[in-house]
Formats: sequence, C-alpha cells, structure tokens
Amino acid sequence: MNKLELGVCYYPEQWDRSLWREDAQRMVDMGIDWVRIAEFTWGLIEPRRGEFDWGWLDEVIDILGQAGLRIMMSTPTAAPPKWLVDEYPEMLPVDPNGRVRGYGSRRHYCFSSDAYLAEAKRIATEYARRYGQNPYVQAWQIDNEYNDHDTVLSYSAAARDGFRRWLAERYGSIEALNDTWGAAFWSLAYTSFDQIELPNGTVAMPNPTHALDFARYSSDRVRLFNKAQADILRAFSPGRDITHNFMAGSFEFDHHAVAKDLDIVGFDSYPLGNLLGSTLSDKEKHHYLRTGAPDYQGFHCDLYRSQGRGRMWILEQQPGPVDWAEKNPSPADGMVRLWTWAAYAHGAQAVMFFRWRQAKYAQEQFHTALLRSDGSLDQAALELAQVVKERAALPGALRSRAQVAIVLDYESLWAADILPHDSEFPNAQIVREWYAGLRSLGVDLDFVGPDGDFSGYALVVLPQNMIVTSELAAKLRNCQAKLLIGARSGSKTATMHTPQNLAPGELADLTGVRVLRVESLPELANESVIMGDGARYSFSGWREVVQADGTTLARFDSAYRDGSPAVVRSEKATYLAMVPRGSLLHAILTETLEWAGMEVTDLDPDLRITQRGELRFAFNFGSTDKALPDTQAYEFLVGGAVIPPYGVAIWRPG
Repeated sequence: MNKLELGVCYYPEQWDRSLWREDAQRMVDMGIDWVRIAEFTWGLIEPRRGEFDWGWLDEVIDILGQAGLRIMMSTPTAAPPKWLVDEYPEMLPVDPNGRVRGYGSRRHYCFSSDAYLAEAKRIATEYARRYGQNPYVQAWQIDNEYNDHDTVLSYSAAARDGFRRWLAERYGSIEALNDTWGAAFWSLAYTSFDQIELPNGTVAMPNPTHALDFARYSSDRVRLFNKAQADILRAFSPGRDITHNFMAGSFEFDHHAVAKDLDIVGFDSYPLGNLLGSTLSDKEKHHYLRTGAPDYQGFHCDLYRSQGRGRMWILEQQPGPVDWAEKNPSPADGMVRLWTWAAYAHGAQAVMFFRWRQAKYAQEQFHTALLRSDGSLDQAALELAQVVKERAALPGALRSRAQVAIVLDYESLWAADILPHDSEFPNAQIVREWYAGLRSLGVDLDFVGPDGDFSGYALVVLPQNMIVTSELAAKLRNCQAKLLIGARSGSKTATMHTPQNLAPGELADLTGVRVLRVESLPELANESVIMGDGARYSFSGWREVVQADGTTLARFDSAYRDGSPAVVRSEKATYLAMVPRGSLLHAILTETLEWAGMEVTDLDPDLRITQRGELRFAFNFGSTDKALPDTQAYEFLVGGAVIPPYGVAIWRPG
C-alpha cells in the first residue's frame, strides 16, 4: 500500500436507513476507500442474551460493499450491554479510590474480569462467524481505545485476585517475592500470596516494586484480552488485517507487546484535543492553538509505524473541534489537509476521519465530522477533496529506515511515575521533547523497544530508560551506533532496586560514569550548565553528581559540587547527568548529531521537513510564509518553494 488510502468512521445505526445508500455513494464520490463500522453495536445486535438482530448490519455491509467501499469491521467489546453488566456486576472497573465505575457510557469493563473475557470472546466469535468471510469485510478493528478514560489500571476484586495469581506464577514462593520487593523495609513482609492487596489506598506511597508489578500485570491483561480476540479473528476471517486504535499520548500499557499480535498498528490522532492538556508552555499553546504542536502527528506516526513493523494507519483523524477537551478550538483552515499529508509522510498507509456525519444527539453532539448533522459539507470535507486531487498526482512511495532511533521502554516510564524523586519530573515528556528537538534539526526518526533491532542506525538515543537489563545493555554495546543516554538511565534494575555498582548500572562500562548522588532542584535554585564552548544554559529539576572516566563536555555551575560533570562522553556514548530542556537540549542534540556524523538542518520552529521514499514533504505550522532552502533542484508536485501558512509542499529531487 504505497499510495495514501482514505477512510471514514461511520455510525449508520444512529441515522435513518433511508440515508445509508446515499451516504455510501457520497463517500465514493468524495474519494473515500475505507469505512470503519460497528465498534459500539453489541447492545443493538444482541439486545438480550442469545437473541441476535443482524439484519440491519447485513444491509449496511451490502450497501457499502456494493458501492465499492472496503469495510473495516469491529468487535464491539468497548461497550458491553446493560443486561451483561446486570449478570456480571463484578466485571465493572474500579478507580483508585475504590469507586465502581458503572454503566452509562463506554469502556465499563475491567480487563481482569475472566467472566468478561469469556463474554468478549463469545461476541467476537459471533461477529467473526457472521462476517469473517464476507467479501466486503477486508479488515478488523478489535475493541476501541484500550486506555480511554483511564481504564487499564482497575482496582477491582477481580484485579486483586488475578494479580495474586500472576505474582504466584512470577515468583514461585512468597519468600522470593518478599526478597524482591524488599519487604524488610517498614516490615512489610507477607506469609501468603492471598495477603497481597492492590497498591492503592495506602497511607503513604506503596512499595515501588509492588506498584511496578501491578502495572506489568495490568499491561499483560490488556495483551491477553487483545490476543484472545485476534486469535478468534484469524481463525474465522483468515487473510484480513487486524488492528486496534491506540490512543496518542497513552503509555499505560506496553504497546510494543500488544502490537506483536496485530497486523496493522492504528491510532487516533487529535492534535488540538490533546494540546491544552500537554506540558507545552502557555506561549507555545497560544502559538499552536489552531495547528497543534508541530511534532504531535510525527511523533505518534513514527512510534506506531515502528511498532507496526512499517504498517500504521490513523483510524480516527480530528476533522475540526472535538467535544471532550477542556477547551475545543477550531483548527485553522488547511490543517486537516496538513495533518493528513503529515501522516502519510511519516508512514501512514491510510487515514480515516472521525466521523462521517456529526451526531445530533447523545454525548458527542459537538464533535465535528466531514458532514454537519444536516448532511452539508463541513470544512474537513473540503480539505479532503483537495487531498484526493493531490493524491492522484503523486507516485507511490515507501518510508525508509531512519538513521536515528529512540528507545522507548514503557516499564521505565511506569517506574519513574512510581518513584519520581521530583514532583515535576517530566518523564514521558522527555521522550517527546527529544523527539521534537531532533525533528527541529531535520532528522527523521524510528522508535525501538528494548527488545528491538538496533542495527543500521548511526545514533540510538535513550531519553528516559530507567530500567536497563543486561540484554539491552549487550545490544547497545554490540550495535554500530553512537549512543546518547539520558539521566536516570540504568538507575534501577528490573526489580526496582539500585544496581550493585550504582547507576547507570548495566551502562556503566559504556558510559564511563558512576552516579554518586541525585537531587532535584526548583527553578529558584538558578543554576546553570556551561558547555565546552563557554555557552551557559540555565537548568532545573533532575541533577546527578557523577564520577566520570570519560571526557567532560559540560559542567555544572552550582552552589553544590560546582564544576562536576554535566555531559560526559566515552568513545561509544554520551551521558547526560541532568534533564536538558529548551535551548540546552537543542545545543546538546546539535553537537551529538555532528559527533555521530549526521547532517544537521536547523529549521524554523514552525517548519517540519521529512521524506517518504523519493518524495520530500514540508509542513508550515505557522501563520506566515516559510521559504524552503536550496529549491533550484526540486520538482514540486504539490505547492512550491514558499509555503503559505498552514500549507504543504511535496517534491522530489530534480
């Protein structure tokens, strides 16, 4: 699939059947290829246990398919019916405060409920038997947005019992668990696995290994739930791709692991919906209020493309104002087109817009769509028409392997949330900022997990890898890439203990560093890092006092241990003894790329450039024209050398 394919999320059950055939023809006329349906239809298909009403969905599929549209069918397990909740009230999720989260919206199930897992498998089997061989159904989506509404971590009785079984299997004996958890601390030893509770509702912070194990258990349950349905779909619907729509910005379960059981990794992209809740400054939020951050789309496309082994789709693309954020601004005209081409440039095979027609009732009435509720075209439909015209003029292209890879480890992110040492420790934001910093220097990126393939890269970066195993360290040692290693990396073992040789543990021989002390500083500390060229940068937050065998590239200007190393380089690796942000991060990334032998292009803050095969893409997230450098050898296919506000240029070398 080398050319961009386009799709839409469709909810025919919410509209009179007299519109269905007209809708299908309008979709075809607009250049739409795919239609995703049925992810919230369980209660309509099975209104009472064992009583199925398939007729209306059969009709929808026939209408869409006969019009020439390809259908992505969904399993409906994200919204179980009321009768099932009444049968199994224990299936409901429980929040950290012990409150049962009840029926009346969606995602009202606990991943740990074995009763619900059995019911999910049953209904997935019914859908797969019914439509698995239907020629119009050419792909499947499992469930919908696994961590939406914070439902991965549930504190139910089912979760407690499942966690106890998981621990017994993991540790074998209660003595081994006590030793691993460091239960001698505060005399928190157990004599039976049945004594163990969930790590919520405690007087002070829970044992960190206990909390990390619960995060691991909860992630395993997500994978079990997903794989159970994937296995059913493969059995009854062979040859059809299987996906799930991950949520952008979600790190609560191990997406690397879940992705292994999918053919395509999908995600839902809402650049404005997620802007105001981000950690960007107010100045940045104001500047990008109607565009979204320049690296939002690229970050998630690159992450999920990498997890999908090159196969990534956007299964919900924001079409206009959403309805679920704190504030819901409209995107600037042109941004839906820009987001669509940015997704393709970063490797998307398909982009689906949410949704076809704006709802006229219930919870999502203010969420825009391609059409307004009266059927008239909204702005996104106009921009879709432009994308369709441009698509026809472009050759197909495949995204190539990048020269730089970011290591993303979900367990390390959970670990730092559990044991932060700094109430404002940026954690996952560190990964986002390093990504944005590298992209602002014209660098394309891949992501790899700890068990990924590091071969072929010039530079591998570890922004926040608190847990580094001996296996990961060996892979880093043996790969040909230079390494950029962030603070805290290797500072804990997989059991959440301090390494015997102190931090960075397994990375000590690679970095030539030994961390003697850590502290976290408020901004009022007014301390600095002085680079080798004499440039001074302020910093706050996480800081390490290190003993270094390598070359010191930067030092701290500090009231404590003044002059201690801030950036240390060995032959293989550059290690940072603090968390750089802003201009300090920019300076470090620039110097590191040059050290790794890579070309650096310092871009305008509003401009992003990337490539897919022979095609080059540029995107202007700003409100003024941006000129591309050295365009005399370009053959422009879309746009030109000067990119207007919220505009796109696509070219190939002349």
